[in-house]
Amino acid sequence: MDYAAFSKRLETISAINITPFDEETRRIDWEGLEANIEFLLANGTEVIVPCGNTGEFYALTLEEAKEVTKRVVEIVNHRAIVMAGIGYSVETAVELGKHAQQVGADCVMIHQPIHPYITTPGAVSYYRNVIESLDIPSILYLKDAHVSDDILFSLAPLDKCVGVKYAINDLPRFTETVRKISADYNIAWICGTAEKWAPYFYNAGAKGFTSGLINVNPSISQGMLQALRDQDWPTVWRLWEDVLPFENLRAKYNAGNNVVAVKEAMEQLGLRAGVTREPVEPLNEADKKEVTNLLNAWGLLTT
Repeated sequence: MDYAAFSKRLETISAINITPFDEETRRIDWEGLEANIEFLLANGTEVIVPCGNTGEFYALTLEEAKEVTKRVVEIVNHRAIVMAGIGYSVETAVELGKHAQQVGADCVMIHQPIHPYITTPGAVSYYRNVIESLDIPSILYLKDAHVSDDILFSLAPLDKCVGVKYAINDLPRFTETVRKISADYNIAWICGTAEKWAPYFYNAGAKGFTSGLINVNPSISQGMLQALRDQDWPTVWRLWEDVLPFENLRAKYNAGNNVVAVKEAMEQLGLRAGVTREPVEPLNEADKKEVTNLLNAWGLLTT
């Protein structure tokens, strides 16, 4: 594989698809999943990430996670890159990664370990063991500000490490890390905190960004990506102002609204999203009303 060329293809929007659950049974609504993926593809999505956080990865059983990845690969059918989320223990992450590889995923995103006790050398060993156990490329997900970016200095030289989803909103730290890591490595820098932070990270070196909003209003997400590429800053900041209230709503309650706000917006638009699983409950009435107001402001509601 040409890892450098593959890495360049990740300099776009990584769409984190939702996992729709039936309201009564809390089981996965597979037809709803297909509708969600087709919606993303119809709106120009180039990278789709099943089993991401917006897909409620940690609320899925391992068998469900495997099946979600398998079905997304089948639905996408080579129309976009499929970046399968994997995680938990090293053994479990490798198991999920090998399954993703077997069913045809293009690459994996390794969730940062959620163990309550973690050291930087231990995290390096974790990621390295997973990367070296797989044949397909890996993207690192870095989210915990308490873990050093030395992780990246150690792993960036690996050929199969092709990207970093950086979700720590410390711009000087990120900028310093990008500038220290050789441009000769196959690293696609991806802003892991979506449209709200994408303009800032773009100027520091992250030419792609993740998005949950794209499940609701892809025109804003795609418009921001194009405006960033064109260096059209008036458009970038206009779109940023449009998205800010929604992203702030998702950030409420220590980001407890992150997924449920997306699902509520989809449901109000007639898109199949279903409910969230525990430990997330439905939006309260005030937050539901705010979603409605935002959809009206974007001109997406017809009534």
